[in-house]
Parts: sequence; C-alpha cells; structure tokens
Amino acid sequence: MRIVISEFISLDGVVQAPGGPEEDTDGGFAHGGWTHPFFDPEVVGGAFDEATAQADALLFGRRTWQVMAAAWPERAGDPFADRMNALPKYVVSGTLGEADLVWNTTLLPGDKAVARLRELRDTPGGNLLVMGSPSLARTLLAEDLADELRLMVMPVLLGGGKSIFPADGALRTLELVSTVTSPQGVNVCTYRRPEAR
Repeated sequence: MRIVISEFISLDGVVQAPGGPEEDTDGGFAHGGWTHPFFDPEVVGGAFDEATAQADALLFGRRTWQVMAAAWPERAGDPFADRMNALPKYVVSGTLGEADLVWNTTLLPGDKAVARLRELRDTPGGNLLVMGSPSLARTLLAEDLADELRLMVMPVLLGGGKSIFPADGALRTLELVSTVTSPQGVNVCTYRRPEAR
C-alpha cells in the first residue's frame, strides 16, 4: 500500500482546525474554520473526491478519527459520504480501546503503530489515505513512511498552530507531480518522494 497524506494547509504551514471553530482549540488556536472562504467544489472538492476514490483505506490519529466518526455516518446518502463510510479505517491511539471502535475501524495501538504501518505498506493494495491528523502525519514523514503529500495550500497566514512537518533537522527531498490553482487562489499540490512507488 502507499501512504498518502492529504491536508488543508496555510501558507505558513498550519493545518490545525480547518473545518470549524471548535474542532481543535489547543494552544489557544482561534482560527478554526479558516478554509471555508477558499473552498470550491470543483478544484478543492475535486481533489478530495479524487483522493478518496483512489483510497483502499483511511488512516487517522485519534482526535481526527473521533471528529470524523461522529460526523460522516450522519451524511449517508451522498456519494462522497457513502464512500467515506464504506472504506475500512485505521486509527492510531494510545487511549482508545477495542470497545470504543465504530465506523468500520481497526485500532493500531500507539506504541506499535509505526511497526504496524510498515507492515501495512508492505501488503498489496492501493492508497492508505491520511486526512488531518497532524501528529500522525508528522510521525509518518519523520519515519519516511509517507509516499505522497497532497497539499491544498490556502492563501492565508495563520500566525501559528499545528503543523505536519517534522522539526528534526533532516533533509527530505520531494518531487512536485502536479499543481492546480483554484479560482480562490488555492494551490492543490501533489508531491512524492523521488523513490516512491
């Protein structure tokens, strides 16, 4: 499988709380929902449709999984929601237990997650898609487990917040595969590791 990370991201590298004001206020973050003025159904929505259509499974960190698992099952009947709901899911967590799992989800215990994700990458299949989940995305990048980044770069500076990028001083070269610009100025950029499969 290929691990693909898909993120809404500001020009200054922030991915925190793109969907709404109460989504994630850690650190006093006050700009939740910052993506709304820049969303368009064709380019940005199309990028999400494409990423989901190419996914064989979804991978989340605990917080993002809890938000998504609470929201998407209620949206059944829409083709995108039906696809989201039907896909198998994995959640990385050190606090959730098997009894907490809903929404067609398998638990990857936090202390074994990196080893288990290496195993998943070595199994046959398509894309294992990560949406949101900044701590998990940062770990995947730091461990060289991410094969592709799909970044929806929004024309906004947020002045601080959660990032997906490791701050470990390591040099990681990526290859730009494609860029599409929306009428609202969003650059939808796809990057791959040069050796990615």
